[in-house]
Amino acid sequence: MTTTDTAAPVAPATAAPLRLGALEVWPPVVLAPMAGITNAPFRTLCREQSGGKGLFVSEMITTRALVERNAKTMQLIHFDPSEQPRSVQLYGVDPETVGRAAKMIAEEGLADHIDLNFGCPVPKVTRKGGGSALPYKRNLLRDILRQAVRNAGDLPVTMKMRMGIDDDHITYLDAGRIGAEEGVAAIALHGRTAIQHYSGQADWSAIARLRETVPSHVPVLGNGDIWSADDAARMVRETGCDGVVVGRGCLGRPWLFKELVSVFEGEIDYARPDFGYVARTMVRHAELLGEWIGDEKRGVVDFRKHVAWYTKGFSVGSELRNALATTSSLAELEDHLSRIDAAQHWPDSADGPRGRTSGAARVVLPEGWLDDPYDCAVPSADAELDTSGG
Repeated sequence: MTTTDTAAPVAPATAAPLRLGALEVWPPVVLAPMAGITNAPFRTLCREQSGGKGLFVSEMITTRALVERNAKTMQLIHFDPSEQPRSVQLYGVDPETVGRAAKMIAEEGLADHIDLNFGCPVPKVTRKGGGSALPYKRNLLRDILRQAVRNAGDLPVTMKMRMGIDDDHITYLDAGRIGAEEGVAAIALHGRTAIQHYSGQADWSAIARLRETVPSHVPVLGNGDIWSADDAARMVRETGCDGVVVGRGCLGRPWLFKELVSVFEGEIDYARPDFGYVARTMVRHAELLGEWIGDEKRGVVDFRKHVAWYTKGFSVGSELRNALATTSSLAELEDHLSRIDAAQHWPDSADGPRGRTSGAARVVLPEGWLDDPYDCAVPSADAELDTSGG
């Protein structure tokens, strides 16, 4: 790991530990759940980089699949013994099922913290009334939150949401008030609407308005366009939020959490890796995936999606990029990486946005979903996929 000569951003003066029930999280930095990404191997890499500091949330788990003990879902909810605290994100549309899932987690000791997903914008979720579509139904949202908090026992329950469906159907202030009234331990807001998906620029002013709206004892976390430690510090300073949730910014960059710890703790500089370090991290990531899945080849194949993120900005060449994207063994991966100049310094072009940036032409919703914001009809059972999604 090499270091830059660039001074680190100024630490947010208001930063304090994030308190979620009996849990205290320092720095107030949370890894956002990302389907197919934030599994146990990736959480391990991020946690190692942070020195065990922060909160690292699992992939989104559907409540129906959990209470039915779906085999794939039970693997997704598995935590390494070194993970403390254990944080799981649940997605559900039926208050009773969400309550059963929360009770199962609490009684069986499956996690130490429950986050509820009300922000997923993908069509397969919103077309059934889930994810970022659900907060429009205020009473249904309240029932889900009430059942989760009541059944979670002493476990803190938090919620993550978007600003609304689109500019004509903004829900986050109502949803925040409902969450606070129902006893959630914190509220995270992605400063985009569902129709934006990941396009455009996140509206940090909405995070500030939410912080002003909900009671001060309920932490508000900001999410959206945190591409660097500087962005995280700036978000806290500009919005007054109590912490940050980092998603796409850490794709292919688990060491971002080392930089985040540095800036929140007031360090004068922070590390940037050369390609040799990046390559070693790539191999370790693939190894961890193989161990987690139980098959080296499947682990390496699953790792392929990360290659473009890890190598962004580095001089690799099209032939080697293609080879890395089709590798099927650790030996092959190491061989390809050995042919890339390990001494390359971190390129400026590797900074900034990464991951998905596209928007949606429209948000796919159930028939008549927007007719009555207070209708409490529960979406059909097929609104919950049998495994993680979003």
